[in-house]
Amino acid sequence: MAASAETVASPSKALFSRVELAYAPAMGHTPDDSALMLRYRDGDVSAFETLYRRHNDPLYRYLLRLCRHRDTAEDLFQEVWGKVVKARASYRPTAKFTTFLYRVAHNCFIDHLRRNKRHMSGAELQEDLQPHPGEPLETTTERSLAKERLSKALMDLPDEQRDVFLLREEAGLSLDQIALVTGSNRETAKSRLRYAVNKLRAAIDERPERQ
Repeated sequence: MAASAETVASPSKALFSRVELAYAPAMGHTPDDSALMLRYRDGDVSAFETLYRRHNDPLYRYLLRLCRHRDTAEDLFQEVWGKVVKARASYRPTAKFTTFLYRVAHNCFIDHLRRNKRHMSGAELQEDLQPHPGEPLETTTERSLAKERLSKALMDLPDEQRDVFLLREEAGLSLDQIALVTGSNRETAKSRLRYAVNKLRAAIDERPERQ
């Protein structure tokens, strides 16, 4: 069901349910993100719904893997979309919409860290470790161990490096866009990404000691 203009102007958790809009019928014509945001600014609620469907899943994965806690990720997800709604009147397409969106998300996460100095280190995230059809037990076990090593290595990364990696992996941003989102220069973003990738690759390649 499409949300009303009044509902969008006053965002609530019901509006931003990741299930609620995920299966709404797609528009016949899908202009680029900036054009959709400009249409939403001018009162076209359906343009916002298209933007939301287009970006809700990667944005949620980014926040979930960044903060490592489902409840926190859900709260930040609501906060990000709420800020997008509030910013519609002043929105100007000076950069790609994804850069704008993930800049908002990045800032929400930084604000969260400042509000919660004892940032939770224990995350109950469970990877999908269901065996593939016909996959040998030994292969399934090794794949599960590799995912566990990757998940742990990702959590062990400093926030800045994990952020850069996820902006590339989940959001698909370029180094220049990542630099804009994180407020750093391109070389710093590149260095952080290289460090993160090397550590994660080493974790995947790691083999447990044989008894």
